[in-house]
Amino acid sequence: MSALVQGASKGIGLHFCKSLLSRHRVNVIATCRDPGTAPQLCALKEQYPGALIILKLDVTSQDDIHNAAERVQLDFGSLDLLINSSAMLHPSGKGETSLRDVSAEGLSVTLATNTIGPLMMAKYFAPLLMKGTGAFGAQCSDKSRQHSAILVNMTAKVGSIGDNVLGGWYGYRMSKAALNMATRNLSVELGRGQSKVICVSLHPGTVDTDLSRPYHKNVPTKKLFSPEHSVNCLMHIIENLSIAKTGKCFSWDGSELPW
Repeated sequence: MSALVQGASKGIGLHFCKSLLSRHRVNVIATCRDPGTAPQLCALKEQYPGALIILKLDVTSQDDIHNAAERVQLDFGSLDLLINSSAMLHPSGKGETSLRDVSAEGLSVTLATNTIGPLMMAKYFAPLLMKGTGAFGAQCSDKSRQHSAILVNMTAKVGSIGDNVLGGWYGYRMSKAALNMATRNLSVELGRGQSKVICVSLHPGTVDTDLSRPYHKNVPTKKLFSPEHSVNCLMHIIENLSIAKTGKCFSWDGSELPW
C-alpha cells in the first residue's frame, strides 16, 4: 500500500500523514516545497523511518511533479491514494473583500496553487493510480464496479457556487470552484475501463491552520476544528468511498455539498 500527500509540511497535510502512518500499514510519500523548513514532517520521518519518504515538490512546478511521479514509479510502481492538500487563500494572506481588491497577479498565483497544481498532479500520477490495489475505500462485489485507487482534492465550502450568498474572496472561491470542476472531469475520465479511480473533492470544515487563522474571531468555537479532528472525519469518508461516490463533493461530516 502506498499513499501520497501533496502539501504535507503542516496543517491538514501533515496530519493526513500522521493518520495514515498510525492507522494503516502503508508507505507514505509526503511532498512539500522545502523539506528543510518542515521540522514537524522531518520529526515524523524519524518516528517512521522505514515508512515515510519526503520529496521536494512545488505544486506550481510541472518539472517537480513529473520528477516526483518518476520517483514513485521507480520505488513503488503504483499508488493507492493521492491527496492534494496544499492551498493558499491569497498571496497576501487575506481574501479579497471586494472587487477593488482583485488583481491579475493575485488571481494567477492563487489559481496556480489551488487548481492548476492539483490537476497536474492528477496528470502525472494517474497512471500509477490506475495500477493501485484498491486498498482504500469500500470495494464492491461487482468486479465491474471495483476501483484501483482514490484521488482526493481538498476543496472548501466557499468554492460551492450554489452555496455562495456572501460573495468576496474572489480568487479563493474561483480556484476551489475550478478545482471542483477538475475533480468532476477526472471522475469521468478515470472512471472508464477496468482500472477505475475514485475522484472526490472533500471539504475539511474550518480548521485551525495558518490559512484560516486571520478569520478565527468570526468562527464559533464549536465550528473551529483541530487538524486532528478534521482529518479523522475525512479519513472515515475516504475509507468508505466506493465508485458510486466518484465525482462528488463531500463535507467533513459526510454530507454532500452542492456544486
